Formats: sequence, structure tokens, C-alpha cells
Amino acid sequence: MQNDTSPHTNDHRDGQSNSYLSPDPDERLAAPPLYQGDADTDNTVVVCGAGGFIGGHLVADLLRQGYDQVRAVDIKSPNRWFQKFPQADNRSLDLREKDNCYAALADADQVYNLAADMGGMGFIENNKALCMLSVRINTHLLMAARDMDVDRYFYSSSACVYNAEKQDTPDVEPLSEEDAYPALPEDGYGWEKLFSERMCRHFREDFGLTTRVARYHNVYGPFGTYDGGREKAPAALTRKVIEAEMSGDHEIVIWGNGEQTRSFQYIDDCVKGTQMIMHSDIEYPINLGTSELVTINELVDTVADIAGIELEREYDLTKPQGVDGRNSDNTKIQGELGWEPSIPLREGIEVTYEWIKDQMLEHRAQEERSVFALP
Repeated sequence: MQNDTSPHTNDHRDGQSNSYLSPDPDERLAAPPLYQGDADTDNTVVVCGAGGFIGGHLVADLLRQGYDQVRAVDIKSPNRWFQKFPQADNRSLDLREKDNCYAALADADQVYNLAADMGGMGFIENNKALCMLSVRINTHLLMAARDMDVDRYFYSSSACVYNAEKQDTPDVEPLSEEDAYPALPEDGYGWEKLFSERMCRHFREDFGLTTRVARYHNVYGPFGTYDGGREKAPAALTRKVIEAEMSGDHEIVIWGNGEQTRSFQYIDDCVKGTQMIMHSDIEYPINLGTSELVTINELVDTVADIAGIELEREYDLTKPQGVDGRNSDNTKIQGELGWEPSIPLREGIEVTYEWIKDQMLEHRAQEERSVFALP
């Protein structure tokens, strides 16, 4: 069993919140690393999907630990990444193509595969084929990892793999790892994740590749998508509350009836847990999520309370809303690692609210400047 006794997130960020949210990458890298276990910093580590939300935070934490060779790979050009650090080897590659996967993994010791075409519920329910096509990424990366003698390979799966019949009530029983079978995952995205989990298992069994898989439950935090159609519920609802706050029109539209239940995991717990699982002996897919179950209405209550406003709520039952209830059973991760994600929702939303509001205020200021700019 692996124990990580590194301090609670806010404990080691006291007095550093401004640095953590700074647009200056050097200031963000000055914080202590989230993962404080054993690390061979001479290894070459590749993060696939590094231009995305979780990938950017993971790259930052690897650099904080002192890794000399962190290769950050994403399909987007680096100027469109959520976070970019000049200390990393930043590459723009389409990992759906086999040759690019081999190029990305050259001389790699560790690989974190976070790359996928995905988004929030609105995106995955309306783009099932695109989500399924992400299977090409994991397949080609596994082949490259096998052929290039990669030491360890991590795959980011999702709670969307779980049987939908076990998530048909808001008062849901926490989902244990066995609840993925008999298989009835989220259509499109969930099926791709479940299939890719099996690929990791069989590459381990047949070829001896050390693979680790975590099933992420609803990750949120700063430096991620909060508008545009791919954002997830915490970011989308935080944006809507801030819009109501800034406009003075204290009304908000909620997808569904607001009684759907979820657990929401703050990004720091996700990044720390991902690395703990990567360096563990856990060979099966394991939950990585908080067990703090809340309704969507309670999530809105939390954001509104932080903003200091009261809201009128409209419920749009025509919009995608996913399963009725989902929560993480953390029995296995507690037993294996002596740890579980535990940052309270209120604590994480406060940081997320601060960051999103800063982004929205800056965007509004830019728009106002452009209106008055000289031709």
C-alpha cells in the first residue's frame, strides 16, 4: 500500500493563491508539488492532451517535481493551450495518427494519456461518433508504448463507463469498480472509455506493458473550459452565476430539474491521485473522485453563496442532463493508497469562481477597449 502524507491543498497554498492563479507560468511552478511520492526525475515523461484542462495541471506538477524532460503533446497549437510552460518540450501533434504517436513517445519512460475529443454533457450527447473515434488515440499510443519499451502507461478513463441502470435515481448508491459490468456505459463516450480500458488490460497481459487506469469522476477547477459548448457543469454553472452577478439580472437556466446528483472532484486531488495511481501496483481500473454527493441545485447554491446573490431559477428539461445520479465508492482507493480525494466542494469552487470571474472581467475589458480603439 502506498501512503502519501503531503499536506492538504490549501495548507500548502496559504499565501500563494495569487501565484497559483497567476498568468505567469514561472509563478505557478513556484508552488510545492501536489504529488510528493518517489519520482525518478531523470525519466522522460510524456503527457498526451497537455493542452487541455487536466493535462496542463499535470505538466505543471511534473515540472514542480523537477523532471528535466517533460514532453507536452496536444492536437491544438500551443498558443491555444489552457496552460503552456516553456520549461516543457511542447509539441503539436494529432495523436489520432499512428506515426505521430510513435514520434510523441520516442525515448519515453512514462506516458500519461489524457488525450480525447470530449467535453461536458451537451457535447458528448451530441457528438457520439467523434467521442468514439478517440479510440484511435489510445490504440496507437499503446502500440507505440509496447514497441518502444515504455516503462509505465497511464490511461484516463471516466465514470461514464458505469452501467446506466445503476445510476437511475438521484439517491444513488456509490459506484464500485465492479459496477462497470454487465456493460451499459454512456453511449459513445462511455463505450470508447470502456473499450480502451480493456485495451490497456490486454496490452498488460499479452505484452507485459505496465498500464494503470483511473476512472475520473467530474473534475473541475481553474485553467479550464468555462464557455463555448464543451464546458462541464461546475464551470458552466459558475459562469452563469457570474453572468447574473455582473448583469444584475439574477436569473439562471439550469439543465434538467436540478435534482440530479453528482460528486465533483477538484483538480488538485485529480492530479495528485493520478500520479499516485501511476506509481502504484494497482492493475485494475480504479475510481478517482470525491464521495461528496450533491444535487445540481446544491452546486448552484454554493456558487451563488460565494457570489453573494440570490437567484431565480429556470429549469430546461429539453437539454442533456445525463444520468439521474452518480457517486464514487472510494473503498478500493482507500485500501490501496490510504488516501482518497477529499477537497470540499465549497473550497474548490471558491478558487474556480475567482479564476473564471477574473477571465470574464478581462474579456469584457478587452471588448470595451476594442470598441474605442482607433481604426
